[in-house]
Amino acid sequence: MVSRNSSSRFTKQESGAIPLPPPLIGALLRTPWEAVQQHMLERLHERGFDDFDAAYLNVFQYPGPDGARPSELAVRLRVTKQALNYLLGELERLGYLERRPDRDDLRSKRVALTMRGKAAVQVIRDAVAEMEAAWEQRLGPRRFAQLRTLLVDLNEPA
Repeated sequence: MVSRNSSSRFTKQESGAIPLPPPLIGALLRTPWEAVQQHMLERLHERGFDDFDAAYLNVFQYPGPDGARPSELAVRLRVTKQALNYLLGELERLGYLERRPDRDDLRSKRVALTMRGKAAVQVIRDAVAEMEAAWEQRLGPRRFAQLRTLLVDLNEPA
């Protein structure tokens, strides 16, 4: 059980309340990311993609699966090939994508988004743009631009 006392955070243990240190960057990034995910799912469901599950968002994360080999996609998403193939199978069954033979290597497959998959990507992008607009309004244009620049910098290879 966690309770707040003024601006400090405490945890209840048998011996009494122990102050928690301030959250680390991972915790600070998690809350906005969860808000973005929730907003994407809400928009998808509102726009008729009610079979789209939160687990599928991982496959659709930027830059998306279109044109990727499943083995490459598994590495990029940091999931096992088996886990990814399960998700791809579900997304294929639901009509979001297809696995087609690779023209360069007929032993391999490539992911191809269907029209339904491309429409879902557009809803996802629109939902993220809505979140960005809300954050820009909340933080102000200058501070939001700084946040965006810093995040871009952190996403550059070290």
